[in-house]
Amino acid sequence: MKAHLVGKLLVNVPRMALAIALGATSVAPLASANPSNAIVLVRPTDLPTLAKQNGEAMFLHDTSDGRTVLYVEQRDGTQLAIFDVTDPAHVKGNGSVQLNGPGPFDFVANLGKRGKLVRFRGGQGEAVLDLRNIPMLLKVPGLDTQNSTILVADDGSRLAAQALNAAVGQSTRDYKVFQSGESPSDDRVMEVKQVRQEVTNPDTGTTFLLAENGLYLIRRPALDAAPEVYQNSGG
Repeated sequence: MKAHLVGKLLVNVPRMALAIALGATSVAPLASANPSNAIVLVRPTDLPTLAKQNGEAMFLHDTSDGRTVLYVEQRDGTQLAIFDVTDPAHVKGNGSVQLNGPGPFDFVANLGKRGKLVRFRGGQGEAVLDLRNIPMLLKVPGLDTQNSTILVADDGSRLAAQALNAAVGQSTRDYKVFQSGESPSDDRVMEVKQVRQEVTNPDTGTTFLLAENGLYLIRRPALDAAPEVYQNSGG
């Protein structure tokens, strides 16, 4: 299972590029000197239909057949949208499944091939999002992460669960993405409002933004077909 990072998009950029985007709560700038650093903002309207819906939380999951799947929690925790993001240039919608839970939840720990540990908001307990077949929420008797439950993977190894007791904030931030063109006149700044969460795929450098009006992608087109270039460059 590959680790996926949650956090700000980290790109080496000149000071001048940073200055252009002053005033944004969070900034995802572009470096134009190196083509591999160029990025493109993909809007929800350019993605499968389910990407246009508001979401609560999301996470990336590597499947046993080599695909990368993005799961997005929608409709107050009652729906899980599924996107195949293996190729960031051709994101595929794989439909959605209905979930039976008490309300919205956050993904708090990775359970390997099994799936994810989730925590329902408002102190309504925890459950396992099982991904081994059709995704479903399973209540596990005795599961109480507030009391230092030790998680064990399918192979018997102990899982790192330091994130279990970390609160997942529901505050939002506005992003301004500075996209450089072939000439200064082509430069432009695009805004993504009320971003709830961002997740970066370290294999391709693609960042996913979950915003008020749906899912956005920040792509690195030069690296979509050659992810090893991104990995070897350190992102």
